[in-house]
Amino acid sequence: MKPTCSIVIRAFNEEAHIGRLLEGIRHQSIQNVQVIVVDSGSNDQTVEIAHRGGAEVVHIHPRDFTFGRSLNLGISHAKAELVVIASAHVYPVYPDWLEKLLEPFKDSKTAMTYGKQRGPAISQFSENQIFIHWYPDESQLNQHHPFCNNANAAIRRSIWVKQPYDENLPALEDLAWAKWALENGYKLSYVAEAEIIHVHNESSRGIFNRYRREGMAFKQIYPHENFRLDDVVNLFVTNVVSDVKVAAREKILFQQIFKIINFRWNQFWGTYQGYRQSGPLTWQLKRSFYYPRSVELNSENNKKMREVKPIPYSQTLGHSEQKLKQSTGGKK
Repeated sequence: MKPTCSIVIRAFNEEAHIGRLLEGIRHQSIQNVQVIVVDSGSNDQTVEIAHRGGAEVVHIHPRDFTFGRSLNLGISHAKAELVVIASAHVYPVYPDWLEKLLEPFKDSKTAMTYGKQRGPAISQFSENQIFIHWYPDESQLNQHHPFCNNANAAIRRSIWVKQPYDENLPALEDLAWAKWALENGYKLSYVAEAEIIHVHNESSRGIFNRYRREGMAFKQIYPHENFRLDDVVNLFVTNVVSDVKVAAREKILFQQIFKIINFRWNQFWGTYQGYRQSGPLTWQLKRSFYYPRSVELNSENNKKMREVKPIPYSQTLGHSEQKLKQSTGGKK
C-alpha cells in the first residue's frame, strides 16, 4: 500500500538522537509512513539503530555530501507524494506532528510546510531565543516570504521533480527552494502545532561555522546582498541586550551571561565572514533572520497551550545530552 507520506532523515553519527526520533514517529496518529535515512558515512551505531527502527537506509559518500544532494537522494527513494524532511537530532513533541504538518497540503497550491522548533533544556540560551523568534506560537498558512527550515518540514514531491534542491549551496537549500516556489505561484505554510525539539550541542567554533556557512549560502541565493561590520556590531549588541533582559527576568542571568555573549558573537561574526563580498542585505530578510522579537513576546504567559498530550518518550537522554547535563550540573 502506498504510504501516506515518506520521511527523509539526514544523518551523520547520530546514535545519541535518532532513536528518539524514530520512537516519536512510531507514536504518530499517521502510521502508514515510509522512513528513509540518508547516511553520509556514520561510524557509530546510527545505521544499526535506523535499521532496527524500520527505516530504509541509503548512503551518500562524505565527499559527495551537500545538504541539497543528500535530500535529493532521499526524496528520489520516496514512494509518497508528500515528503516530510527531518534532521536526525530532532524529535516530535506531539503524536499529531505529521498530521498537522501535512494538513496544509489539502490546498493543491501548497508546495511546502514547516513547523515549530524549540530546544531542550541543555540548549544554549540564545539558541532558544532564536527558536522563539523564528517559530512563533501562531501558524501562518500563506506565508509571503521564503524563510523556512528543513529540520522540520514537508514538500510536495511532484513539485520537487520540477525543481530539485540546489546541490551546490553550502546551506539554506530550504530557503532557495521556498524562494523558487513562491516566485512560481506556490504557497508556503508555517504550522505552529507541528512542534519538534531540536537538539544542538555545538562548540563555539561549531556555532561560528554554522552561521558562516549560512552566510555564504545566503550570498549565493541573493548575490547583491551584504552584511557589514556595522551590522555585526548593531545586531550583536541588540540581541545580547534582548537575551540579557529575558535571562534576568528568568533569574538565570549570572549562569548565562558569558554564554549569551559567546553565542551571539559567533553568530554574527560567522555571518559577516560568509557575506564579506556581496552587496546590501535587505531589511525584510535582516529582520526575519536576526532581529529579536520584543521581550514581552518571549513570555511564557504568551505560549499557546495545546490540549493534545505530549508523546511519553521511553528513551533516556542520549549519550551526548547526558554528558552535557552532568557537566553543567543539570542547569540550563
